[in-house]
Amino acid sequence: MAILVFDMGGSAVKYGVWTGDELTEKGKFTTPKTWEEMKIQLKSVQDKVAGVIEGVGISAPGAVNAEKRQINGISAIPYIHGFDIYSELENLFNLPVTIENDANCAGLAEFYQGAGKGFEEAAFVVIGTGVGGTLIHHGQLIRGAHLYGGEFGLMILDQGKTFSQLGTAVQMAWRYCDRMGIERDTISGEEVFTRSESGDPIAAEEVDNFYRYLAQGLFSIQFAFDPEVIIIGGGVSAKEGLLTEVEQRLSQMLSAQGLNDFKPLIKLCDYRNDANLVGAAANFLAQNETVR
Repeated sequence: MAILVFDMGGSAVKYGVWTGDELTEKGKFTTPKTWEEMKIQLKSVQDKVAGVIEGVGISAPGAVNAEKRQINGISAIPYIHGFDIYSELENLFNLPVTIENDANCAGLAEFYQGAGKGFEEAAFVVIGTGVGGTLIHHGQLIRGAHLYGGEFGLMILDQGKTFSQLGTAVQMAWRYCDRMGIERDTISGEEVFTRSESGDPIAAEEVDNFYRYLAQGLFSIQFAFDPEVIIIGGGVSAKEGLLTEVEQRLSQMLSAQGLNDFKPLIKLCDYRNDANLVGAAANFLAQNETVR
């Protein structure tokens, strides 16, 4: 079946058509300023795609409450929150519509089609400016009692600071800039890695801190939820040597605690730019078994 999928982001809305094994007709448009403008753009995409579309799957920021048919919380797209967005979109497209949180969609993509395929218990950790994530238990997405399941970024790691504040390459770069007395965003995380490899001692310290905090966060996830696999996503997942560094540090942490029952399985994501779109399709299929 063909599913029209959208990934609503703060700066752009991506879209494509999921045909069962691949995304076609991919594109994007700048995120509109208002909800009315957003609906016009969404409808224009539907009107121009080829073939018969049987449903619409959406990846969106915020705490998606399917039971109440609205998106709670806050996000970079404030106008999508706090009303029956499902009904408006169903009327707009004249098709069944599903919506899921963007981090959950990325996790679902990995679970159904990527690095998590074949596992029943998985944690997907998205590392960007902050840290988000997804929990899969017995093959089902765990949203939690308050829709905060998988919000790993809120875990406190060190002196009141969270995983999101400590364990990302963006935060690593900001700490480096602060120590160098320059404005944040002057130097990227990628540049800090490069400077570390070139012998810059401050960069080396901050890279070490990044890996230490990342390993701490993953260690906590492993022993809080005990998944079969932890999958790392986000831009930093493309960093050469990341997996080796994480595995070495986890091994040291396990040894320090006298834990030798098993070795956590850490994998890198298969999907990157298209993860949310693929996950939106996976969520639609999971919610609409009868229309497959």
